[in-house]
Amino acid sequence: MEGIELRPWEKGFALPERFNMVSLLLERHVQWGNGNRIAIYYGDEQISYQQLYELTNRVGNGLGDLGVEPEQRVILLLPDGPEFVATFLGAMKIGAVPVPINVLATSSDLAYFLNDSRAKVVVVGQEFRPKVAAIRGDCASLRHIIVAGGDPEGNHSFHNFVNRSSPQLEVFPTHRDDASYWLYSSGTTGQPKGVIHLHHDLVYCVETWGYHVARFTPDDITYCVPRLFFSYGLNMALYLPLYYGAAVVLSPHRQEPPVVLENLRRYRPTMFFSVPTSYGQVLREIEDKGAEADLSSVRQCVSAGEALPGPLHERWLNRFGVEILDGLGSTEVGWVYISNIPGRVKRGSSGLLLPGYEAKIVDPDGQELPPGEVGDLLVSSDSLAAGYWNKHEKTKETFMGSWMHTGDRYRRDEEGYFFYAGRTDDVLKVSGIWVSPLEVEEALLAHKAVAECAVVGARDAMGLVK
Repeated sequence: MEGIELRPWEKGFALPERFNMVSLLLERHVQWGNGNRIAIYYGDEQISYQQLYELTNRVGNGLGDLGVEPEQRVILLLPDGPEFVATFLGAMKIGAVPVPINVLATSSDLAYFLNDSRAKVVVVGQEFRPKVAAIRGDCASLRHIIVAGGDPEGNHSFHNFVNRSSPQLEVFPTHRDDASYWLYSSGTTGQPKGVIHLHHDLVYCVETWGYHVARFTPDDITYCVPRLFFSYGLNMALYLPLYYGAAVVLSPHRQEPPVVLENLRRYRPTMFFSVPTSYGQVLREIEDKGAEADLSSVRQCVSAGEALPGPLHERWLNRFGVEILDGLGSTEVGWVYISNIPGRVKRGSSGLLLPGYEAKIVDPDGQELPPGEVGDLLVSSDSLAAGYWNKHEKTKETFMGSWMHTGDRYRRDEEGYFFYAGRTDDVLKVSGIWVSPLEVEEALLAHKAVAECAVVGARDAMGLVK
């Protein structure tokens, strides 16, 4: 397809019925003559869009040769790197459904994911191969294991797998409402849920946030601390840069503060994505250990995954002069849908509702609450997941018509900014008043002697919550 003439939030926007997201993430950049642009920085390697295009095609052809068909799931148990990106896109390009898995998953977790998804193929990093080998006999659908890096030990070698495949591959004409990828989302109770996203979902996500918040361009370089198997990492380190024809920094290593600071210095990204915990760790590495930091290339920092405490934002801003744009997103919504915007950051808030999304705060009876009152947050958007795989009751509980119950409690001020008040099941009622643990934690974090804290409810001798 030639491109998108209207933005997703504009009247009249529509995707063609036959649509595969890879056409916008990869194909068009090569077709428009931008194949020589850098797509991935990985160690000493610089991988162009043309190289990524050919690697993706080889993976897609290889998966097809193994019998992978449209709609079938392909498990990815890979460290961040070119192999992950090419496998994800290659599976999607042939109409299959990539399913990234947390590399810290145990063998029993993997058995659950493989059996629940009924995946025939798993692509695994060499260091994680023993986990898969330990449960292979327990997974009835599993037919092929492809090992990236090192000795495949009787399995398919990723290197050989791609080298024997053609670098040419047509995009499979998926329907815009076909499944494009899954991510497993873990809740506080029960087994992880396979969140099903469709090909059309991603356009609404990446266009809305990339345009209204980041003002993203092909000249940007992204560096994202969260791994690609997280929704946050997948969004900001794969969809966002590839959609805009920009570049991403990928690293297979654990993103400890020294690694983060070295990558910021070495690759000079323009957009830095992290989580509050990591922002705090980086500050302590600098303040307590005297580590050097160079953020001179960074035009914007972004935070999600957990609420960003106001005091932490102030410390970062005072040291580096760069605002952190905190926002709220979820695996089910597909992206950040409430966000602070450059020049309009309100300390302690998750930000403003972005165009293309609807949100409301309701009481236990579902009645919308006025500004200032805390209630349950509901969201509606074209990017909402289709549901949970094999979790019919949980799907009905979470998705209500065009609305989704986020499980978060929020309040909204008169200017439209949203303030996090905790999860639905962790807000405390003290002396007859609903109290957010986050507000107490923020007060504690305002003291310079407090680095981290957590607030929980406890009952006194009278059995009252204090």
